[in-house]
Amino acid sequence: MFEDAILFSLSANQALAESIADHLGVPLGARSVKRFPSGEILAEPIDTVRGKQVFIIESTCPPVNENLMETLIFVDALKRASAKEINLIVPYFGYARQDRKAKPRQPITAALVAHLLTTAGVDRVVTVNLHAAQIQGFFSCLVDDLTAVPLLGAALKSEGIPKENLIIVSPDHGGVKRARDLASIMGNCPIAIIDKRRSQSLEPEVMAIIGDVSGKDCIMVDDMIDTGRSCVFGANALRNAGAKSVRMLAVHPILSDPCYDLFKDLPFDEVIVTDSVPLNEQFSKLPIMRVVSLAGMLSECIDRIIRNAPLSVVFDAYGNPESINKNSPK
Repeated sequence: MFEDAILFSLSANQALAESIADHLGVPLGARSVKRFPSGEILAEPIDTVRGKQVFIIESTCPPVNENLMETLIFVDALKRASAKEINLIVPYFGYARQDRKAKPRQPITAALVAHLLTTAGVDRVVTVNLHAAQIQGFFSCLVDDLTAVPLLGAALKSEGIPKENLIIVSPDHGGVKRARDLASIMGNCPIAIIDKRRSQSLEPEVMAIIGDVSGKDCIMVDDMIDTGRSCVFGANALRNAGAKSVRMLAVHPILSDPCYDLFKDLPFDEVIVTDSVPLNEQFSKLPIMRVVSLAGMLSECIDRIIRNAPLSVVFDAYGNPESINKNSPK
C-alpha cells in the first residue's frame, strides 16, 4: 500500500506520528530539521519523495509560529523535490480563533494561514475539530475536518457512569451543537448551557446555568482548553448549582498559563483530552488527566486517502470504546 506513499513527522507531534506509523505498519520517513543561530529553520526530506504521495504529521500548536514556519519550509522542500501530492495532517490548527473580524482593523489570520499553506504547495489538509467549521472555506485545496467527539464519548462510556444521571454541559452558547452531538452519543441524555460573558477585564463571568444540574454527573465538552479560566469558572458554577460530579472533555489541550495553577487544585473529577497537542510533563502528573489517542482515527484516514476510499465511516468507527488507546495515562 505504501509503495508510492511516505509518512513524515516534524517537531510538534513526534509521539503521535510514531503511533500512527505503528498503526499503519510503516516506518516514518527520514528528514532533517535544523535551527541556525539566527533562528532560521532548514527542514528537508532525506528519503526520496519523487512521484510519491506524502503525508506530514504536524500540529501548529505552541510554539505556533515556529511550528507553522517549519511546516511551510518542509512543504516547499517537498514541492521542489517533485512530490506528487502533499497531504498535511494537522490535528490542531493554530490561529483558528482568528477566523473573522470581531472589530475594525483586525486581521483574519486563519485565512492568511490557509493561503500560506496552499501557496507553499499543500494539496490536502486533514484536521480535527476546527474551532469554526467555516474555516474550511479559506482553503483552495481539499480539507477534511474530522471530529474527535465520538472518541471522547467512547472514553466516557468505558467508565460506566449511569446514563440516567448524566447531563452534557456546553460551556457557552456557541458550543451547543457539540454538546448535542455528545449527548446523542451518550444515549440522548439532556444538555445544559452555561450563560457566560466576559467582564471589561476579559475575565469569564458565569451569569446563569440553563438547565437543572442538581445531583447530576455533569460532562462539560469544548473543542479546546487554553488558559483554563472558562472551564474552571464553569465547573465552579456547576458545583455551586449542586452538581454531583464535573468532568471536562476537550479535543485540544493547549493548556497555556495559568492553566496549571488552576488545574492543580483539581477542580474536575476528570479531564479527558486527545493527543492532538502533546501533554507536557506537569499536566501528565495530575491524577485527573486522561489522554485518548487520535492515532487510530488518523491512521485509518491516511489509509483511506491512499486507497481512495470514503472517509465518512471514520467518524462512526471511533465511537466504539474498543478503539480507545487502553494505555492512555490517567
